[in-house]
Amino acid sequence: MAKTIIVGGFGPGVANAVAEKFGAEGFTVALVGRNAERLAAGVAALEAKGITAAAFTADLGDPAAAKAVVGAVRAKLGAISVLHWNAYSRAAGDLLNADVAAVHSALDVAVTGLLSAVQEALPDLKQAKGAILVTNGGLLFDEPSIHDVSVKYGLMGLALGNAAKHKLVGMLAAKLKADDVYVGEVIVTGTIKGSAFDTGHGNLDGAVVAQKFWDLFMARNETSTKA
Repeated sequence: MAKTIIVGGFGPGVANAVAEKFGAEGFTVALVGRNAERLAAGVAALEAKGITAAAFTADLGDPAAAKAVVGAVRAKLGAISVLHWNAYSRAAGDLLNADVAAVHSALDVAVTGLLSAVQEALPDLKQAKGAILVTNGGLLFDEPSIHDVSVKYGLMGLALGNAAKHKLVGMLAAKLKADDVYVGEVIVTGTIKGSAFDTGHGNLDGAVVAQKFWDLFMARNETSTKA
C-alpha cells in the first residue's frame, strides 16, 4: 500500500534527514516550504537515491495555505500517512518591541498552521492509522537559564511558539489516541549541523533526529523525546 509523508518546513538538517529516512523506508515524500529552489534541489537529491518525491510551495505560517497544500499533496500523491511539521519562525525575537503581527506570525507557524494542516489531513491519518510528527526545540522548557538564552539571542517569539507547540502535541496525542493516530515530537536540544542555526559549531547530526522520529513512529508509545 502506498504511503505518503508530508515534510513541512523543508530545509537542510532535520527535515532533509527525515525525508531521506522515511523515503528509504518506502514512503513517497512531499516536500513543503517557501523556497521553490530549495524544494527542487531537495526533490532531485531524493530522486537520485531512488526515492519518489514532489515539491509543493507554501507558507505554512498561513493557515489557509497550510490547509490548501495538504489538499494539493493528496491530489497529486494520494492519501497522507504521516505529517511531519518542521516549520518554525524567528519572528518577535524581542516580545517587548514586537508588533502584534510579528507575535501572530510566530504562533501561526508553531500552532495555527500546524493545526490547520492536521485538520485537513485528519481523515487520511485516521484511515491509515498514521502519525503526526513534530520537530520542537529546547527553548520550550520553563527554566530560568532557557529564558535567559531566549532573551539574549532574540529568540523570545520562537521560545513562546515552541512552548505552545509542545502543549498542542500533548493535547493532540490525548485526543487522537482513540483513533489510533500517533502524535509525537522530538525536542532538539543541540544545534543541527548545516541548519540555519549552525554557525560552524553544530553538534548534532540531522540523521540522529530522523532516527529518533522513526523510532517514535514505529514504537508509538511515547509522545515526546529529546535529541
